[in-house]
Amino acid sequence: MTSLKLLILGGIRFVGRHIVETALARGHVPTLFNRGQSGAALFPGVECRLGDRQSDLSALAQGEWDAVIDTCGYLPREVAGSADMPAGRVGAYVYISSISAYASFDRPNDESSPLGVLADPQTEVVDGATYGPLKAACEAALTARVGAERALIIRPGLVVGPHDPTERFTYWPARISLAAAGERVLVPAPADAGLQFIDARDLAAFVLDALEQGRRGAYNAVAAPDQWRRDELLQVCAAAAGTQPTWAWADGAWLDAQGVKPWNDLPLWLPDSAEYAGFMQARNAKALAAGLRIRPLAETVADTLAWWRSLPPDQRRFSKAGLSPEREAQLLAELPA
Repeated sequence: MTSLKLLILGGIRFVGRHIVETALARGHVPTLFNRGQSGAALFPGVECRLGDRQSDLSALAQGEWDAVIDTCGYLPREVAGSADMPAGRVGAYVYISSISAYASFDRPNDESSPLGVLADPQTEVVDGATYGPLKAACEAALTARVGAERALIIRPGLVVGPHDPTERFTYWPARISLAAAGERVLVPAPADAGLQFIDARDLAAFVLDALEQGRRGAYNAVAAPDQWRRDELLQVCAAAAGTQPTWAWADGAWLDAQGVKPWNDLPLWLPDSAEYAGFMQARNAKALAAGLRIRPLAETVADTLAWWRSLPPDQRRFSKAGLSPEREAQLLAELPA
């Protein structure tokens, strides 16, 4: 396998960190570009150029790379700025987008489905309403700069696994590991709801596989629709933790009436509505044909739990996602029999 020179924008947190680790394991030569605010000691032998992509790209004025991998582009002008490097210095440009870029989730999306459009094309506010359309606008800005022949666009679903800073997936193995045998744990019904996500390590491997194979275009990088069910995830978490709680199933309408926030208060839960019917049903046939591999759920859960347990106590608290123990206890006390 030919060694590739890679410029990785970011590369010290979650997805970028796994891409760097995978690239090094394969013999590639990464250069990192970031603000240097965290993770400086992660890759001591790797060149790191400091700068802020929003205001100062001067550190990238010199150098040649076979590919850029953009792990942290949220605004079109950011992506456009880093994509303006001459083609003679940079080969392919990989942009990590999201399945949230699609215009609608009332049905399953494949790579040809319409993309979202910003209500205000000038906005730079990233929130629940703009995140997906901004990702779509970033894709458009990239293709306009480098052309379809150089752009590789990866649209992952929810990315999970060790080092995940969002806390969304990690909440479940962590919460269940703290439960005593028989203890009631609040979980959203229905038990057979299909779940869809991707381990960050599988995402990293697919990005590099696609680069090594010279692929271009867009790919949904996510497990197959209905590959896993909610009750399966819960049981796998219980097995990894070595405990067996009692699942206290809560109807979605009841949770909504109690003010429980979908996706955040109870991760991996969305209201049972036509609006979200296709959100965790993205089609991945194109990525599978290109070599996407999805590891066993038990491996992702066990490794995520082991990582969470390795954190200092103050970092094992959930502040971004999940229910506090007090809020969960209140809901359990009020849950209809």
